[in-house]
Amino acid sequence: MRLRIRLSIVSLTLLLMNCTKKNNPEMTHSYWHFDHPEDRYTGGIRMIPVQTKNGVVRVWTKRVGNNPKIKLLLVHGGPGGTHELFECFDGYLPAEGIEFIYYDQSGSYYSDPLPDSSLWNIDHYVDELEQVRTALGLDSSNFYLLGQSAGGIFAMEYALKYQQNMKGLIVSNMMASVPDYINYAATVLEPQLPQEVLNKIKKIEADEDYTNPEYEPLLVEHYYTKHLLRKPVAAWPESVTRAFNHLNKDIYIHMQGHSELGISGNATLKDWNIKNRMNEISVPALFIGGKYDTMDPAQMEWMSKEVKRGQFLYCPNGSHLAQYDDQENYFKGLVEFLKAD
Repeated sequence: MRLRIRLSIVSLTLLLMNCTKKNNPEMTHSYWHFDHPEDRYTGGIRMIPVQTKNGVVRVWTKRVGNNPKIKLLLVHGGPGGTHELFECFDGYLPAEGIEFIYYDQSGSYYSDPLPDSSLWNIDHYVDELEQVRTALGLDSSNFYLLGQSAGGIFAMEYALKYQQNMKGLIVSNMMASVPDYINYAATVLEPQLPQEVLNKIKKIEADEDYTNPEYEPLLVEHYYTKHLLRKPVAAWPESVTRAFNHLNKDIYIHMQGHSELGISGNATLKDWNIKNRMNEISVPALFIGGKYDTMDPAQMEWMSKEVKRGQFLYCPNGSHLAQYDDQENYFKGLVEFLKAD
């Protein structure tokens, strides 16, 4: 009798699993299938050769899962950052059957060095993105591109040039205008700092005394824990602290400046602005902003209305890394967008 009961339970379990797979064909054993022996050997990691004016460099990618309809390529921020700020995606997307691909831009920690600073620019990284897309075999039937922070700049610029190759675009925590970002920091976020703290930061920046031992601790304690990731630094996930340790500061300072408090010095992104071109983006697009973000969520909502087929995802508990401090809203909205088609 007990054996029959056990067999009945097993049969019922298998039946329910089969029903689930039929109702959701993405949830099949093939999600973890590796297409080629070398892909399995490396656990999905590929070093993709990218042609530059100075020869070939290799960039690091890692595929997680298989889904012929949804292949999400993740473009990190910084600039000069790493894929590590996306590692929490492992906790959400596999359960939804969504394939995603980590990618470190050239010059970043896991990819080949890029010592020629003349390549530290938007055109190079957009061209690199297209070469990565081609090498991975992504196309308009399945290719979603997600850019977070400065990665959103590269993603939007890519869409303006190559959107015929895309199925959808996600811009996470990035505005369409760096001058507007600078103004938002100056008029909205800076006044929230204690005056004595702001005065110290401004004096250090005015003196270009960026090696001052007070500078980074002031930013981290009073700004980053309020607008970058809303937790005490001691409570930041290990993936986040590791990403900060792996930041290529040369590329970061060259393009962004010395801090997330606007853009300082002669950073090359300081005049970037595509507000008047947003209406050229015709692929489905999702724009994600957080209440406490370093970027103005109101502009991200506006961007969603400027493009042809846009949506806005607001994270009421989120900051610049809303994928960590407002995961419930962030991933619910992201998954819904990716599965809408």
